[in-house]
Amino acid sequence: MHRLKLIPAALLSIGALAVALPAHADQLSDLQAQLQKLTQEVEQLKAEQAHTAAQAAATQKVVASQAAPAKVAANANPLQFGGKDNSVTIYGDIDQYGNYMHSSSGRNLTAIEDGALLRSRLGMTGQHTVSPGYAMHFDVEQSLDFTNGSQPGAGRLFDRQAWAGVQTPYGDFRVGRQETIAFFHGGLVDFTSRTLGSVVNAFGVPARFDNDLSYSSPVFNGLQLQAHYALSSANGSTVGSNGAVYQLGAEYVNGPFDVGYNGLWANAPANATYSTKGEYQNAYADYNYGHGKVYLTYVRSNVGPGSGFSGIGGAYPGGVPLTGTSSAINDYYNIYQISADYNLTSALRVGALYGQIKDSNNSNNGAKGMAVGSYYTGIRNTTLYALVDSLSNDSNAAFDESGSAPLTKAFSTSDLKGKRITGVQVGFMYKF
Repeated sequence: MHRLKLIPAALLSIGALAVALPAHADQLSDLQAQLQKLTQEVEQLKAEQAHTAAQAAATQKVVASQAAPAKVAANANPLQFGGKDNSVTIYGDIDQYGNYMHSSSGRNLTAIEDGALLRSRLGMTGQHTVSPGYAMHFDVEQSLDFTNGSQPGAGRLFDRQAWAGVQTPYGDFRVGRQETIAFFHGGLVDFTSRTLGSVVNAFGVPARFDNDLSYSSPVFNGLQLQAHYALSSANGSTVGSNGAVYQLGAEYVNGPFDVGYNGLWANAPANATYSTKGEYQNAYADYNYGHGKVYLTYVRSNVGPGSGFSGIGGAYPGGVPLTGTSSAINDYYNIYQISADYNLTSALRVGALYGQIKDSNNSNNGAKGMAVGSYYTGIRNTTLYALVDSLSNDSNAAFDESGSAPLTKAFSTSDLKGKRITGVQVGFMYKF
């Protein structure tokens, strides 16, 4: 560019010399040759400059075209980072509802609660493809209570889940703090997804355990198998099979039918007063009739009230879920429940259920319950819901309603034992 600017000055100088000097043929010929040569150089430099400018414009266009898709992808999901084979996603939900409950004792409760359908939480999950068909992945999750900003899982950074694993063509292998098979399959139990209003949920479901090794098979002709083994968290004499928890599960899907079974057994610690295993077995069958589903479920368990069993893994004293110190571990319960839902529109679903908790000792320790509800999903990432539920305890029973999260404001035992509890709940759940 600098060289091109000097050319006009040189041309003017030569022209001036040609006029000022006496006209000699040989001198004029030399000057004309130099002038022609300089003119050719000017044209060549102009052509090079135009070519350079065209290349720069083309480069800018390519860069812009490559940057545009990345910007669109980032705006589509700003909480996901990375690409197809290597990504990390931040996710969570906020679930808040108003709860009004009445006990036949005469007492009423009015409260704002968290987690009717899905306990509020913040989580992070990621995956990295290491070779074709093989990927490392992880999930960590922390409970949140948006009614007061607290962390329900005190003392833990990730109280709900904290596991890592590898996906292979032969199945999925994981290790860490994981949800139980029964807990994970809650959506197959009833129209509430086994949350607020569910009689099965009022009895209680083992939720998650530390030090858990798990395997999930590939789906073969609609059949998938699962197995878990959670080592004891305690030291000393309970190390090994004592205090450990193991699970087996199977699910078979064929067209509109979905049937499954999952079983959990917890070993008592060494030298326990009562060595009976803690047990929770669940069988279910669902039928999708086109506009909704019909759900049938059965549970047999001895980890009921006062059994000395904790199904939330790691929060129990001594590092074992079953203390082996209560004779109630020998009391078995049978829970029967039927449920159905119907899609009024693509965004509005209604449902109902009825269930019974029966104690095998016939000691009036059971309950009967029912619920009706509606769920509206017409707002992006948001569910609006309303429920009416009732739970009638036998004379010696004190079961209470519970959502995905337990009630923070609940009735005392005297307002539950042998009493009928009715409730109305209205709330929203937002997922991100």
